[in-house]
Amino acid sequence: MTDDIHTFGDGRLAASVRAQGAELCALRAQGRDLLWSGQDPWRRHSPVLFPIVGRLVDDTAWVEGTPYRMTQHGFARDCTFRWLARDETGCRLELVDTPATRVHYPFAFSLVIEYRIEGGALSVRYCVTNPDDTRVLPASLGAHPAFIWPLAPDVARDRHVIEFDRPEPAPVRRLEGGLLLPDPFPTPVRGRVLHLDDSLFAADALILDQPASRGLTYRIPDGPGLRLTWEGFPQLGIWMKPGAGFLCIEPWYGMASPVGFRGEFSARPGVFHLQPGQEWRAGWQVGCI
Repeated sequence: MTDDIHTFGDGRLAASVRAQGAELCALRAQGRDLLWSGQDPWRRHSPVLFPIVGRLVDDTAWVEGTPYRMTQHGFARDCTFRWLARDETGCRLELVDTPATRVHYPFAFSLVIEYRIEGGALSVRYCVTNPDDTRVLPASLGAHPAFIWPLAPDVARDRHVIEFDRPEPAPVRRLEGGLLLPDPFPTPVRGRVLHLDDSLFAADALILDQPASRGLTYRIPDGPGLRLTWEGFPQLGIWMKPGAGFLCIEPWYGMASPVGFRGEFSARPGVFHLQPGQEWRAGWQVGCI
C-alpha cells in the first residue's frame, strides 16, 4: 500500500486504484491484464468524467451569465482524491470542491467513489452530494473504462462482439468536433449484437442515448469475455482510437453539448440537479466470463 496507489482483490480478480483522479489503473484475472496499459496513443486507463461528460461548446460553462472554462470530461480525472478507506478487497475515495475547482465550476460538491471486489467481480459505486444549503447542484458523471482489445493476442480484432442483454433498435448519436450532432444515425447493432470493427469509431464515439439494456457481454464468440452491468446511468458510450489496443465501454449520465449550444450549464441535456443535501448514486460492475 502506498499513498498514490492501492491494490486489492479476492484471489480471482485483482485491481489497482490511484489517488490521482480516483482512477482504476489495473485489472487482472489469473495474471491476465483486462485493462488498457495507459500507453500511447491514449495515456489513461479508466478516467472519471465529472462534472461533465464530453465537451462543452467553446470549452465554456455558462453559469448565471458568467463564463467558466472547463475542458473535455471535466476536472475530476486530473484531481487528487482523498483516501477515505482502504482494505484488502477495496477502497473509497473523495473529492470535494476547492478554490481551484471553483475557478472552473462554481459549486460546492462531494464526489465519493468506492471500488470493491467480491466473488470475482469488480463493482464501482459513485455518490455525488450537494452540501450547499441554498443552491441546486447541476452535474453529469460518466465512467470511461478501457478494456483490452483483442481479449486474446492470437484472435483478430474483428472477431469480437458486444452482446447486449436486450435488442437495441433505437438510433444512435454521433459527434462532430467532440460535440453532439443534432440528427440520430441508424444503429449498427443487429438485434442484440454489435460486431466490432475499427471503422465504427472513425467518427469518434458510438453513443446509445436510450439503451434498453443495463448489461452486456464483450467477448470473443466461443472464447473469453467480460460481463458488464450498470445502474443509474441512462446513456452508454463505446469508443476507441482506431488502431489502438483498447475498447472503452462507458456508462454515462450526460453527454457532450449539442453543436451550437450556448445556454446555461444547468440546461444542458443530460444534467442531473441535486437539491440542497440531496445525493445522486450510480454504479457499474465487471467480471470475467
